[in-house]
Amino acid sequence: MGCKIETIKICQKCGKPYHGVPATSRADNTSLICPDCGTREALAELEISAEEQDAIIEIIHQHQQRYE
Repeated sequence: MGCKIETIKICQKCGKPYHGVPATSRADNTSLICPDCGTREALAELEISAEEQDAIIEIIHQHQQRYE
C-alpha cells in the first residue's frame, strides 16, 4: 500500500493555500498561481465579469468534488 503525500502551496497572487498543479500567471508568464487565479486570468482576458467568473469557478469546484 502506497502513501500519497500532497504538498500545500501558497498562491503568489491571492495568498491562499492550494494543492495540485499550479497555473502560470499570464501577467508575467513565470509566476506559479493557484488554478482558480489562473482560471480568473483567462476569463478576464475574455472580458467575463467577476460575477460570472465566480459562478464558473463554483461549477468547476462542484465537478471536482464529484471525482475526488
